[in-house]
Amino acid sequence: MKKSERLNQELIFLNNKYSFQSKDLMHEFSISKRTALRDIEALESIGLALYSESGRAGGYRIINQDALIPIYFSNEEIQSIFFALNALNLLSSTPFEKSYPKIQKKLFQTLSEDKQKNISAILKVVHYYNIAPVKKIDNLEQILKSILAERPVALTYTQFKATLIKIQIYELFYRNGIWFTSAYDFDSHLWGTYRCDYMYDLKIDVDSLTTFSLEDLKQMQITYEENFHNIPFKCKLTKFGKELFQKNHYPNMHLEEQNGISYIVGGYNQTEIDYMVHYLITFGTDLQIEFPKQLKRPYLVELQKIINQYQ
Repeated sequence: MKKSERLNQELIFLNNKYSFQSKDLMHEFSISKRTALRDIEALESIGLALYSESGRAGGYRIINQDALIPIYFSNEEIQSIFFALNALNLLSSTPFEKSYPKIQKKLFQTLSEDKQKNISAILKVVHYYNIAPVKKIDNLEQILKSILAERPVALTYTQFKATLIKIQIYELFYRNGIWFTSAYDFDSHLWGTYRCDYMYDLKIDVDSLTTFSLEDLKQMQITYEENFHNIPFKCKLTKFGKELFQKNHYPNMHLEEQNGISYIVGGYNQTEIDYMVHYLITFGTDLQIEFPKQLKRPYLVELQKIINQYQ
């Protein structure tokens, strides 16, 4: 390991420490005592505020732990960071107050002029395309706060009709231009997936005596997946169908290879039949339903509706 790389790793190693001894660096980085002492001098010269303590149990104490000097990145790491931030620009709605373009601009200004030119050149020729959010959502930060605080939320849910519900949210995730949550409904005592763009008047319930830990909610989700999707299904895929599946699929299904043929295998609940039919139709001629019959029938009905539009 080059000295510059080792010093960077040593900064990371010391990040959560208030004190250390030279033998800590010797053991962690397999270096001699002489090298460790030289590294400590180098760390101090680049801004690590510390002072030595004498005595048998002496060593070094770090000053002002919260303002530890910055971590240094290689050119390749800097390029990766800016590419990732640029790719996230399409997310106009996030759970965080600061936008990615503002963060990117702030980091950009810390670079030398040569590095700025290099990053600008890369971002002009390397692009990342994905589905932008369907709608701008204003409650993502509040949803995230409720998750971390392990508190229920009361809200009006409007996917089908405006309904007052009380749920405790386990996770927040983004799929195909839409933000979703997984949550437990206190009224129905059921686990469910909710679209964030249908959530209004959301308020965190700080007084509720009934709450669950994130670990409790995780176990609820596992139990739900094991028991709710109780109708097994299997669909044969073409080579292109396999590619379509890899681009877009859901937790209740997975890919299996049998004798060189790809299949979608999984389970669904009868209440999800409409979602299953609409999802499978997106594969067109690159998918064939093997079983069950109760999935084939509504699938064929939906295909006939499409045919009727052109007759």
